[in-house]
Amino acid sequence: MPKNNVDIHLTHVSKEFGNVSALRDVSADFVSGHLYGVIGPAGAGKTTLFRIMLHLMRAGGGDVSYKIDGRDISFADFRHHMAYMPQSQSLYADLSVDEHLDFFRKLYGIDAGAFARRRDELLHLTRLDKFTQLPAGKLSGGMYKKLGLMCALLRSPRVMLLDEPTNGVDPISRREFWTLLHESVARGILIILSTAYMDEAERCTHVTVMDRGCVLRAGEPTDLLRRARVQTFDEFFIRHGGGAA
Repeated sequence: MPKNNVDIHLTHVSKEFGNVSALRDVSADFVSGHLYGVIGPAGAGKTTLFRIMLHLMRAGGGDVSYKIDGRDISFADFRHHMAYMPQSQSLYADLSVDEHLDFFRKLYGIDAGAFARRRDELLHLTRLDKFTQLPAGKLSGGMYKKLGLMCALLRSPRVMLLDEPTNGVDPISRREFWTLLHESVARGILIILSTAYMDEAERCTHVTVMDRGCVLRAGEPTDLLRRARVQTFDEFFIRHGGGAA
């Protein structure tokens, strides 16, 4: 098995909130070298799945396991390799781009030399180098999302979980954001993101299609569409949605 592999495996995971089944018997494998899309409409269970993988919520049943270089590892150790970008706003409106980076430098304990190199690299990648003094509250939606991604990348994680990162972002900024994601995957980062935008599914290397807490299908986007005999994921949901496995 290649070195630097990081894997997350879910086996028969379920979660209920009262009489509502948020997740029903969900199994999925996420391994290095891929950009995974967890695709589905609102209420599909995407955020619940992320929170369980991050141990922010306990599963009602099933198991989540973590591996590094083929070895089982506890979440307590694995979490140091993870970064998370939640769906809700997580930045401080009155702090500038530079102040956010410095805040996360201190939070992650990054030394000054490494931080300076990483800061310049990320500002160049995100094209925010001309906006370092602008408060987050005055950034456009796309710039705000890129700042959030930059703060997550600052610690050089091996795994990133992004919960609907392009929600509410204009088309041009969405395209730029996806370019950043593919560049990150090329550097060996495992990325798992959720989205309700069906067109984004085809930008992933692997998709897990969910509806009403169930996994409907999983696989490479083009192969999945071919096997389902549809042209788009919008058409897929019209034909196969509704929570049936």
